[in-house]
Amino acid sequence: MKKTVLVFSLLIFALLLLFQISNYAIVSGDANVEIIVASVAFVFFFVGVFIHKKSLKTKESHSKEINHKKIQDLEITDREYQVLQGISQGLSNKEIAVRLFLTESTIKTHVSNLLLKLNAKRRTQALQIAKDFQII
Repeated sequence: MKKTVLVFSLLIFALLLLFQISNYAIVSGDANVEIIVASVAFVFFFVGVFIHKKSLKTKESHSKEINHKKIQDLEITDREYQVLQGISQGLSNKEIAVRLFLTESTIKTHVSNLLLKLNAKRRTQALQIAKDFQII
């Protein structure tokens, strides 16, 4: 956060300095308006490129390896694990039921069991805990 504030502060300072120099150059008659406008455009262009490159950087993801021992330790059944995968894909209970050829009430039971085993109150919290345990 401090780095971002520092970078933007320096950019604002550089732009203000450029505007002051261009104002002085116009008043003294040493520079053309086109040159000043072009220099301001280049500064904004490079600032935009810098910000765009910075926004494209992604965080390094953790290892994609599934911790099967943790799944066994939590006593998560194969079917409950399939339901957990469906939840991680953003599917509703009904969609998971259709995909696994089960009833919606069975899926609700599996979700309840998962919430108990993962000590979670909500599906989103269960997903976060599952990611922390590296089981999805």
